[in-house]
Amino acid sequence: MGAKELITNPLNEQQVMMLRLLKKPLPEADFAQIRQLVVKLLAQQMDEAIEEWENEHNITADSYDQLSKGHYRSLVN
Repeated sequence: MGAKELITNPLNEQQVMMLRLLKKPLPEADFAQIRQLVVKLLAQQMDEAIEEWENEHNITADSYDQLSKGHYRSLVN
């Protein structure tokens, strides 16, 4: 599978800019550091999205505690 087959939608401006920045191959250690930073950023964004969802649905630590004590086959109301 070629790279063209993986990209079904055109790239947005930020994606194009990142590709231009990374046009020249990086040393492996630098690339690993960039990957770690991206993963850290995405994890932070996911935490924020989950926290927002919990707040919107009034989900608390007690809610998770109750779910963890219930049987996985039982109906949750």
